[in-house]
Amino acid sequence: MSDNQNLLAEQRRALILDEVRRRGGVRVNELTRRLNVSDMTVRRDLDALARQGVIEKVHGGAVPLVEASTHEPGFEAKSALEQGAKEDISRAAARMAAPGSAIALSGGTTTYALAQHLLDVPDLTVVTNSVRVADVFHTAQGTGSGGAPRAGAATVVLTGGVRTPSDSLVGPVADQAIRSLHFDVLFLGVHGISVEAGVSTPNLAEAETNRQFIRSARRVVVVADHTKWGTVGLSSFARLDEIDTLVTDGGLPDEARAEMAEHLPGLVVAGEDDTV
Repeated sequence: MSDNQNLLAEQRRALILDEVRRRGGVRVNELTRRLNVSDMTVRRDLDALARQGVIEKVHGGAVPLVEASTHEPGFEAKSALEQGAKEDISRAAARMAAPGSAIALSGGTTTYALAQHLLDVPDLTVVTNSVRVADVFHTAQGTGSGGAPRAGAATVVLTGGVRTPSDSLVGPVADQAIRSLHFDVLFLGVHGISVEAGVSTPNLAEAETNRQFIRSARRVVVVADHTKWGTVGLSSFARLDEIDTLVTDGGLPDEARAEMAEHLPGLVVAGEDDTV
């Protein structure tokens, strides 16, 4: 980890969380040396991460929080995690959306970040089951002369459905809407990804809605930061060979990259030149 004293709290906490997950636990005195900050600062960071539900504080340090496969964090809790990685992933994934194409974005904080990078792609038709994603386009849409929509602004279709903790709309109403449509590219956020379980979510209804998205898409692009690797939710909704491309970040370990390369047609590591 960096010993830069001027790290922002958000960056510092991301580094701490990565170290906790990578090593299975850390001690406060180790973090103070590595980050070159005070004991009090580290303890405040651990308190903040514990409130987000991603670590468990123990005497003298912290360990990863082992979540049930049915646990689904809220949107705000997830949006605070791995923000730098999500930005890198979003920039790389946005290049896969061609002007004038029909795309779909599932729910999730990474697809929410991606939506903001898609605002400059003209004449998109966007289908989404994410209230947050739809709001990004609605807020940015603006109007041209006479109150008409801004030239080149996206046409957005928001599915109906039952709202989840992550502000996605799922269930039979969403499934029926998606089933009747066809997309050039689907950008799919996931709770977890592994060789054995494929891509998964803790929400059974969301799993079925995601299956409908996949069936309606010509190309499936999963956007997921490195912390999703090895996580398994209650319900799998696609095998790895049903995904065309995974866009992730440079934190993905080498062994995971090798495994992914064996099972996925395309692996894009955002911020790096190589595409496997």
